[in-house]
Amino acid sequence: MKILEIGKNDAGQRLDKFLTKAVRNMPPSLMYKSIRTKKIKVNRKRAEISQMLNEGDTVQLFLPDELFNTENNIESTLFHITPIFGVVYEDENIILCDKPAGLSVHSDEDNDTNNLITQVQAYLYKKGEYDPSSEQSFAPALCNRIDRNTAGIVIAAKNAEALREMNAIIKERKLIKKYLCAVNGIPERKSETLKGYLIKNSSTNTVNVYPSYRKGAKEIVTRYRVLASKDNVSLLEVELLTGRTHQIRAHLSHIGHPLVGDGKYGINRDARRGGYKYQALCSYYLEFDTDGFFSYLNGRIFTVKRESVYFLSLFDGIKLPIFGGKK
Repeated sequence: MKILEIGKNDAGQRLDKFLTKAVRNMPPSLMYKSIRTKKIKVNRKRAEISQMLNEGDTVQLFLPDELFNTENNIESTLFHITPIFGVVYEDENIILCDKPAGLSVHSDEDNDTNNLITQVQAYLYKKGEYDPSSEQSFAPALCNRIDRNTAGIVIAAKNAEALREMNAIIKERKLIKKYLCAVNGIPERKSETLKGYLIKNSSTNTVNVYPSYRKGAKEIVTRYRVLASKDNVSLLEVELLTGRTHQIRAHLSHIGHPLVGDGKYGINRDARRGGYKYQALCSYYLEFDTDGFFSYLNGRIFTVKRESVYFLSLFDGIKLPIFGGKK
């Protein structure tokens, strides 16, 4: 028999969800059968698959010992990873990471371990704030994501409660996120709220934008304002009023102003020659409109450092009305 005690980061989740992460060698079919046949109990009582776990509960598993023999080399992996992301803000619950362009947020199809979330875990491990051997079902996790070739702020949660609460805040749109991007050409209007409809093409990992609705499309709303223009390139501040795949890149390309360096929705040959091998897009601004668990962040504004937005060099010599947020 194996007894698992529910800690703070294990609480607040269903029994089956917890077991999937805590006993990785157990097939789902065996897990569900064992719960039904009372070979898995909670607090020595009959358990339900959907039972919510509380801190201090105990889970008894009357199962073969080999299910619990796992070889975990995660600490060795974390020890050898050197984080390259910047820290915009950090407290006991979250980190606002400044992700550089070119770094993926999670493992890709090549199972590359040197990505943002692994770097966050390595950063916390080396600080003594994350001990993989003491966690049964939780690891520090990202609350939002941006494309590999997009730079800027990504939120990481240090504990399970922070992850749940931040995910709820994002779902309820209690965050204001703004982006900077450099586009080809000069938009006719200095500010505009664009509306359209987007259809994702999974086979090509691209999206198409249309001015009117068609079957399978999702509405998109993108607000922008022009901050500066130089040499037929414009710097835009963009706010997403809907959050869809590649929305900024595709929507601005749709109106004739693709991002500098974006080979997927524009032509990036000249940009690459100029040293801009990524799309010129950065999630640079985050403002909290929160209460409850994260009430201490209500009204706070965070921005990346000016030097993190590498494509601002396109506008050297021009005074830009940004990076004036209250920290």
